[in-house]
Amino acid sequence: MSACSLVTSIPAYNEGTRLFAFLQDWARVASTVDAPKTIAVVVDDGSRADQAAQHAKAVEAANALLRPHGTHEVRYLRADRNQGKGAAIRSGWNSCVSDADWFAFVDGDGALPAREFWRLAAALPGSPADVVCGSRMKMAGRTIERSMFRHIQGRVFATAVDELFHLGHYDTQCGMKFFRATSLRPILPSLKEDRWLLDVELLAQLHHAGAQSVEIPVDCDQRGPSSLVFGVDSARMFMSLVRLRRRLRAEWALNGRVS
Repeated sequence: MSACSLVTSIPAYNEGTRLFAFLQDWARVASTVDAPKTIAVVVDDGSRADQAAQHAKAVEAANALLRPHGTHEVRYLRADRNQGKGAAIRSGWNSCVSDADWFAFVDGDGALPAREFWRLAAALPGSPADVVCGSRMKMAGRTIERSMFRHIQGRVFATAVDELFHLGHYDTQCGMKFFRATSLRPILPSLKEDRWLLDVELLAQLHHAGAQSVEIPVDCDQRGPSSLVFGVDSARMFMSLVRLRRRLRAEWALNGRVS
């Protein structure tokens, strides 16, 4: 077992039984891999009371599976109200900010299998990269189950991100990312995006600071309908990205860091 440690935020908002299934798989696979000591923080983002109770039970059940091995741990943190995925991720990190060599987040709905989390986590101790991102690319034998609408919407968004930020990432919105603590800690207090733009804010801030990143193809099973409206939401997303770029450039200029 690697001596380096990993703090992982798992945002959860009314996930119901999906979080339970994901954490069960996460705990079972944990005992089969040589991966860093990991603290996973399930951050309940203001879910309904019945859903919050299910989330808490899911954490208890996962710890019951982990306890015999005595290495990894799952914690539960509840927000009083819904603040957004980005805010939940940051809350999980900040709850144990001094305890990690790496930080990560992973969606708790099971679209990205637990085995993929541990596959990437096991490679962290020897990784030369500062940022390791899962990427929903159909290559290297990976399997992607995703509707055509989701795929097109994702490519439209990725194109907009590349045009505005020049990050060179195929998939900025994959819900599984790892960050070297020495790279993340300096920017953590300055992160402001509370919802889905946190991914882009993180990658843009770290890219600007000179961090080296890598994308690794992962399996994904993202079935079910999307809540996005084609065209309308694309325009909204683009305007949100423009505002984010404007804010970051203003902050970098204020700090004398405009490239």
